[in-house]
Amino acid sequence: MKINYYPETDSLYIHLADKSSVDSQEISEGVVADYDELGNLVGLDIDNASKKVQLGEFIINQLPLVPLKASA
Repeated sequence: MKINYYPETDSLYIHLADKSSVDSQEISEGVVADYDELGNLVGLDIDNASKKVQLGEFIINQLPLVPLKASA
C-alpha cells in the first residue's frame, strides 16, 4: 500500500494494489473508489482531504510487514 498526498489540490490517493484502474465510482461525496478489470478495489481518491482525514496522524496496528526490495 502506498499513500500520496497532493497539497496543491488537497487530494489524497491510497494505492491498495499495484494494478491499473479500469473503473471508478464515487462512493461518498469527494471519495472515489478505483477498481481493476476483475472489480477488485485498487485505490481510493479523497478530494478536500485535509477536511476529511487527519493528515498529521497515521496509526498502523498489527499489519503483517513485508521487507521492501532495494531499488537497482
